[in-house]
Amino acid sequence: MKIDMHIHSNISDGTDSIEKILDKAKEKGLEGIALTNHDTIKGLDEAVEIGNEKGIKVIKGVEISAYDFRGKKKVHILGYNFNEGKNIERLCKNIRKDRNENSLWQLENLEKLGYKIDKENILRKCEKSNVLYKQHIVEELIDKGYTDRIYGELYRKLFKNGGKLDRDIKYISALEAVEAIKKDGGIAILAHPGELDSYRIIGKLVSGGLDGIEFNHPSHSCWDKERISVFARQYDLILTGGSDYHGFYGESELGSELCPNNYLEVFI
Repeated sequence: MKIDMHIHSNISDGTDSIEKILDKAKEKGLEGIALTNHDTIKGLDEAVEIGNEKGIKVIKGVEISAYDFRGKKKVHILGYNFNEGKNIERLCKNIRKDRNENSLWQLENLEKLGYKIDKENILRKCEKSNVLYKQHIVEELIDKGYTDRIYGELYRKLFKNGGKLDRDIKYISALEAVEAIKKDGGIAILAHPGELDSYRIIGKLVSGGLDGIEFNHPSHSCWDKERISVFARQYDLILTGGSDYHGFYGESELGSELCPNNYLEVFI
């Protein structure tokens, strides 16, 4: 069964609507998807309903932005098959608020740096999510001819490595994210540890109820997959996979990475 378990829509930092994602999934022969927007459970019931109409299984999901404070690294935690998600939402609403305020600060200071942009046009791009992301800002810079890609040289110059707009949000601990998912009856998965180098915290997260690790991901090398397999055997963890699709805001194709079939029964 072909299921892509890591997908973002325009409810967070993707560009495609839920319906467009499901149409693409059907075109690509996928039998199911998991909608895993950043720090929000908004739109999940809608996705399940549209999926049923189109004959595509939709697994409810979320990707929580968190942090390993001891290791000083970002950590993303995927949650699946939770109930109404009250504990998840309690954590995520503060993350969304901080992210939106931070992005508005970046937007205001971008204008002060002399970039000629249409602020109202940028804010329209995030109407569906109600949260402004850096990607929305950079898309406007593309439209105005300052750059030709989302994650190019200008993005790194402005938002990374001490750039003038390089300011981050206040994160929750990764353990808090895992515990919230478990309290809501969900399945907690460490997202793309190869991308964020979040291997160090796996043992601690297992103690809090971590169920598995994302195995198939566009950023993962053969070495990453070998390392993940070792952790999975050591802690008896399940393995998942997905494309981390973001539409125009990402580089991977929908369905390019899938969940290993021998673990699907846990989710469906």
